[in-house]
Amino acid sequence: MKDPFVEEVRKHRLEHTRQFDSDLHRICEDLREFEATLGERVVTLEPKRRRPATASRKATPKRRKP
Repeated sequence: MKDPFVEEVRKHRLEHTRQFDSDLHRICEDLREFEATLGERVVTLEPKRRRPATASRKATPKRRKP
């Protein structure tokens, strides 16, 4: 089953890609310029910090020497 929203996003992405002849550098530059026009509408989140490993995990058994 095709999702109409996904299909629409893919259609616009393909059009945008064609506009810049599939040049990734130019595509990213255009997106950065567009993002700059959004002002405070763009949210930048803090990176998630990893939790330390808990003691409840089983330790890997050590190999015996022959």
